[in-house]
Amino acid sequence: MTELKRRPLPHDFHPPVASFTVTSKDIEEGATLQDAQVHAAGNTSPQLRWEGFPPETKSFAVTCYDPDAPTGSGFWHWVLFDIPASVTELPVGAGGGTFEGLPQGAIHARNDYGDKEFAGAAPPPGDGPHRYVFTVYAVDQEKLGPDADASPAVVGFNLRFRTIGRAQLIGEYEVPAEG
Repeated sequence: MTELKRRPLPHDFHPPVASFTVTSKDIEEGATLQDAQVHAAGNTSPQLRWEGFPPETKSFAVTCYDPDAPTGSGFWHWVLFDIPASVTELPVGAGGGTFEGLPQGAIHARNDYGDKEFAGAAPPPGDGPHRYVFTVYAVDQEKLGPDADASPAVVGFNLRFRTIGRAQLIGEYEVPAEG
C-alpha cells in the first residue's frame, strides 16, 4: 500500500451517520475513471443515482474530493448543494457546460480551481494513483446555508452538522511520470 492510500477520506473524522447507496453508469468502485471525468480529456461530471437515504432527508449535496492531492489539504473537484429531496439522480454533464439536468435551486460552490462547476481528475504526472471520492450527503434541511461564493471548507463545515446520511463512490486516476 502506498503512502497515498493512507490519507484519510473527507468524512473519516465526522460523526457516524446512516449510510445509503450511490451508483453510477460512469464510475465503478475502485476502478480507473473514464476519460470523460478527466480534466484534460472530457471534464464532464458523471451520472449519479442514489437510494436508501433517510426518509427525513430535506435536500442533498454532492462533492468530489481528491484526498491524495499534494496540497496538505486535498483538492475539491465538485461542491454542489441544495439539491431538492425529490431529486435522486444527476445526469451526465449536470455539473458543467450548459448544466443540463442540474436541478432548479441547486447551488454550485467554487471548486479548488476557483470555478463553480465539476472539474475532472488532474493529478500531477508521476504522483501515483489518486482517489476521487464522490459523496452524496442527505441533509436535514432544504437550504444548507452557504451561497455560491462559499469555499469548499465552509460548505463542508455546514455539512458536518447537517448531514443525516452519506453515500460514497470512489474512482481512481493516475498520470504516468513524464519521460
